[in-house]
Amino acid sequence: MKAPATPGHAAIASTDSTEPERTGAAELFRAHAGFVAGFLTRMGASNVDVDDLTQEVFLVAHRRGGYVAGPARPTTWLAEIALRVLSTHRRTKRRKPEKMAGDELDAMISDRAAADDQVSARRALARVQRCLEGLDEEHRAVFVLFELEGEPCSAIAGALGIPVGTVYSRLHHARKKFTDAWGGGTP
Repeated sequence: MKAPATPGHAAIASTDSTEPERTGAAELFRAHAGFVAGFLTRMGASNVDVDDLTQEVFLVAHRRGGYVAGPARPTTWLAEIALRVLSTHRRTKRRKPEKMAGDELDAMISDRAAADDQVSARRALARVQRCLEGLDEEHRAVFVLFELEGEPCSAIAGALGIPVGTVYSRLHHARKKFTDAWGGGTP
């Protein structure tokens, strides 16, 4: 909140109005923590690590001074940070992403679903996760942001620092690989 301009501070007040508006890490966390956790899960992070990785994403957002409106939306900006945090995490552990265990999939399914629906949903989620794991990180990130999170290509391009045409190309190839994997898999 700005202090009211006083005669001695008129120049300072006018300078503040040209500064871009920032969204702080705390506000970003309240609004988008669920998105970041879901994105990290879809990118192959194990449920054991998701909370720590999500926290690290918002620490990085805080160190960067929060979100400043630009070509990327807050969610795609956070997704770009999440990709880097996850990449660093994987390099540090020097391991491939773990496959989701059955109990991790069960946690994603609503408790209200009937037993038959739970089995079907669990199988479908496992199949989707297997298809996503078949995509390399660059293609998976674009696919998840566009197809599952509903982000526009221009925002994805801005967040990842790539041309919009590259987003379309990666999306096209990711869709093809995902469709091939889905069609070739067992239900």
